[in-house]
Amino acid sequence: MAESMVELVANRYGKSRVRLLKVTHDNGAGAGWKDVHEWTVQVLLTGGFEAAHTHGDNALIVATDTMKNTVYSLARRSEAGTMEEFAGELIEHFLARNPQVSAVRVHIEAALWKRLIVEGKPHPDTFMRGSNEVQTATVEKTRGAMSTYVCGFRELNLLKTANSAFWGFQRDELTTLPETRDRVFGTAVEANWTYTGADVDFAAARTAARETMLRVFANHVSESVQQTLYAMAEQTLETITEIQEVWMAMPNKHCLLIDLSRFGQNNPNQIFVPTDEPHGYIEARVRRK
Repeated sequence: MAESMVELVANRYGKSRVRLLKVTHDNGAGAGWKDVHEWTVQVLLTGGFEAAHTHGDNALIVATDTMKNTVYSLARRSEAGTMEEFAGELIEHFLARNPQVSAVRVHIEAALWKRLIVEGKPHPDTFMRGSNEVQTATVEKTRGAMSTYVCGFRELNLLKTANSAFWGFQRDELTTLPETRDRVFGTAVEANWTYTGADVDFAAARTAARETMLRVFANHVSESVQQTLYAMAEQTLETITEIQEVWMAMPNKHCLLIDLSRFGQNNPNQIFVPTDEPHGYIEARVRRK
C-alpha cells in the first residue's frame, strides 16, 4: 500500500452556540432579589484525536453532546459571577477528566440585560435588553501552562454629533468626499483586551475598560476615527494596569447630509440619512512597550 502523501497537521473540535440563561436567586440583596446571565458558550478541544480523522476511530472522542450537557450541569453547581471564571471552570473540568486533551478553548458571549427601573427604583426580578452590545470572553489553556484571557465586547453603538472632523486627507481625480470640521461620527465598536495574568477582578476590569472607552469617545475632539480609536485604547492601557494589549475595530457608519436646497431650505448639519453600507473600517492593536 502506497504511503499517504498528506498529513494531519492540526485539529480541534467542540460544541458551539450552547445557549444558557442562568437566574441566581437571592444574591444577598434581599429576599426575592434575582440576577440573570445569558451566555452563549463555545467549547473546543485539542488533543490526541488524529485516529478519528485518519481511521474513523472514535475511542478518544468526547461527544459534543456531552460538552453541551457539561455546560448546563456545571452552570448549576458553579458560583462563578463572570464569563471568565465560568470559562476557567469548564477548562479545568475537561482537562481533569480527559488525559488525551492537550488544550481547551472556551469562548463565551453575553447578552446585555439591565435591571428594569420601576418608579425610580431597581426592580428585584425584571430586566430589559440594554442594547445590541455583546460582551465576550475567550479563555484558553494548554495542559501544564497558564491560561490566557482575551475579553471584550462588540456591537457597542456610539454616536458623536459634535467635535468630530475629517480633513487634510489625500485627494485625486476619484475623490469626491468633501472635507469637514463638523460631522456626525457613528460607529459600532468592537474591542478586546489581553490580561497579563489570571489574578484579575474580571468584573471590575471589564467595567473600567468599557467606561474608559466611553468617556474618551465622548470627550475626544476627533480629527479622524483613527485618532479617536487610538486615544480610547491608549487611555484604557493607562487606566487598567492588568491589561497588556488592546485591539479595536471601529467601522465608520456614515451619516450623510441631505441636500435640501432644491426645496428652498438650508441644512446646517441637522438632517442626515444614516447608512450601513458601504462603510469605512478602521482597526488597530495597541500594546505596552
